[in-house]
Parts: sequence; structure tokens; C-alpha cells
Amino acid sequence: MLLHQRLYAWTQANPFKVDLAGALLAALFFAFPFLLSGPGTAIEFLLSAAICLPLAWRRTRPVPAAAVMAAACLIQLPLAPVTGLPADLFVLVMVHALAAYAPRWASLGGLALALVGGVLVIFQYLALPALQTFAQNPPTGMIGFWLIALVAVEAVVLVCWTFGDLARTRRLAMESLRDRARRLEVERQQERDLAAADERTHIAREMHDIVAHSLSVIITQADGARYASAQDPEIATATLGTIAETGRGSLREMRRLLGVLRGDDGASTRPLPSLADIGDLVEGVKRAGLDVQVITTGTMRRALPAGAELTAYRVVQEALTNVLKHAGPLARATVDLNWTPGGLAIQVHDDGRGAAADEAAPGGSGNPGAIQGQGIRGMAERVALYDGSFEAASAAGGGFRVAAFIPYTEA
Repeated sequence: MLLHQRLYAWTQANPFKVDLAGALLAALFFAFPFLLSGPGTAIEFLLSAAICLPLAWRRTRPVPAAAVMAAACLIQLPLAPVTGLPADLFVLVMVHALAAYAPRWASLGGLALALVGGVLVIFQYLALPALQTFAQNPPTGMIGFWLIALVAVEAVVLVCWTFGDLARTRRLAMESLRDRARRLEVERQQERDLAAADERTHIAREMHDIVAHSLSVIITQADGARYASAQDPEIATATLGTIAETGRGSLREMRRLLGVLRGDDGASTRPLPSLADIGDLVEGVKRAGLDVQVITTGTMRRALPAGAELTAYRVVQEALTNVLKHAGPLARATVDLNWTPGGLAIQVHDDGRGAAADEAAPGGSGNPGAIQGQGIRGMAERVALYDGSFEAASAAGGGFRVAAFIPYTEA
């Protein structure tokens, strides 16, 4: 960074130090010479110092600084010499500071006081000496000179106030832009945090659905093969094939998910499971030993989005996984897919141990917010993304029932 850029940055970051240095320099050149002139000029020194030193607070405390300067200027009228004080020029600096940094009432009040002060200055240092000299008959041209001088002084005051007001407008605009930039940065950070949290939740649902289903099938098959192989070794061979196929399918799904996380275009474009894959899902569950029947009714009015079809697939997958884990060895399950005029209604019902299923998902009585099980909570969250409804509870006639409805979208 160049030297002048560093200097500018420092002055912007330390306004009081800059103003203090300027006030001390002004006092050095406009007040201290009176102190060096002798004891007879002590009043001029004090008044000049009272005019110069408040400049140090012209930006940080403009109203008190202007009040001190105004008091010094009023006191000087009867006490100072007829020529006035050189430090009076800094009144224009204070007028500018009031317009730029003070509240609006102080800015306008300072302007009015400065205009009145201009009239008093012309009267004190021009008109009054001339009236005392010429007593009764002042020259006509002198009155015109006084008016011109008065107009010039008031015009300079107005110009200083106008430039200060423009600086105020620019300062407020810059502060507004900086505040907006800060708010936008905070909003962007909040959006990034929300997006990251949503993505973590999505990944957690996918991981649970893939791993939990596959492991449930593998564990069920392994337990069955361990007991059945003693009677019929061929069952163990078929069961091991089912376990291997389930593991390979789960591995493919995991690779696809990890490919999406890595940004692998080849992996991310592989097709996701959809309604067409429910048949393969059911066949795999049947090979795991669960009697499952799929009933499809109604006519599809229009295709669901790919994400909605994935949601339907995951609901059926998780419901059947829960049946495998909790319903018992002789349970049977029914998957109803009913296409209604408003969307797809899904119901998975089993005749197993409903109480055990309830223990796996406490609070699962149609209120997804009260559901504690990770799988059922994930189903509820997925369905909610598509403005659907979800319910998981013990069935009245025994067993457990999972019901979801995914409406058509207008997009």
C-alpha cells in the first residue's frame, strides 16, 4: 500500500487525533503570537485560544465545541481590538462542521447564529468606527460598501454551510451503504449456515436410508442363514448371494452419494431411485424373508418430480426396513400406492408387533415433530419438503401403519 493511502486510512480511522493536531497548529499560529507580544495582549490570547482549541472536537463533539467558540466570539466584541482577531476565520470551519456532523437543529441554529454574527462583525468593525468618525453625516458611498461587505460575509457563511451539508449527505449515504453491506454479509453468512445445515440433514437422511435398509436386510439374512444352514446348506448359499447383492447395491448408492459430495460430475448424474425401482426394492425385501404385497390403484395424472419420486421410494424403503427390524419373523406387509386426483397416497401396513414398532418410534402418532426415531423423522422431513402429510402409528387392528401423501406440484 502506498504512503498516501496509508496516511488516508489512518486519518479516517483517527479523526480526533487529526482534529487535535489541527487545533494545536491553529492555536500556535493564531493565539500564541499574542502571548509573546506582552502582558497587554492576554485577553486576545485567551479569546483566540478559546476559538482555536474547540476545533479539536468539531467532529466528535460539534455542539459543545461550537458553543465554546460562539461564546468566545461574543465576548470578543466588546473586548477585542477594533480590527478583530485573526482566529475569527475558524468560525467558518465550525459552521461547516456543524452542517456536516451535528444534528439538524444544531446545524440550522449554527447557521442562523453565524449570519447574525456576520451582521455584528460588520457593525462592530466597519460601521461603528465610521459613525464615530463622521458623527452626523457619513459618506453615502460608505453605506453601500457596508452592504457589499455584509453580503460578502453572509455569502461566505452560506457557502461554508452548504459544503458542510453536502458533506453530511455524502457521509450519511456512505454510512448507509456500509450498513447495508454489513447486513448483506450477515444475511449471506446466515444463508450459508442454513444451506450447510440443510445439506447435512439431507446427507444424514440419505446415509440412514441407505445404510439402515441394507444392514437390516443383511442382518436378517445372516441370522436366518445361521439357523437354516444346519438343516439345508443350500439355503446358506442362496442367503449369502442375497447378502452380497444387497451389499453391492448399498455400496453403489454410497459411491453415488460420496460422488455428489466430492463434486464428481460422473457420479452426480447417475439416476436416483424412483417409483419404478420399488419393485426391485420389494423383491430384495422378499428375499430377506418378509412377505410383501404391492397394490397400485388409481391413475397417475402427471409425473411427480424426481425428488418427490425419491421421497416416495425412501418412505417405502424405510417403512419396510422397520417391518424387518421390529415386526417379528412371521409378519406380512402391504404396500398401497394410490394415485388420487391430488397426488400419490402411500400406505405401508404390517400385521406384526405394533407395540415394538411404537417403541422404535416413540411419539409417532401423526405428529412428526414428536417423532424421535431417526428413520421416521427422516420420512416426515422428506414428505414435508413437498408440502405433503405424514403419519406413523400403531394400527387399530394390530401391527404398524405408515401413511404419507405427496401432492402434485404446479411447477
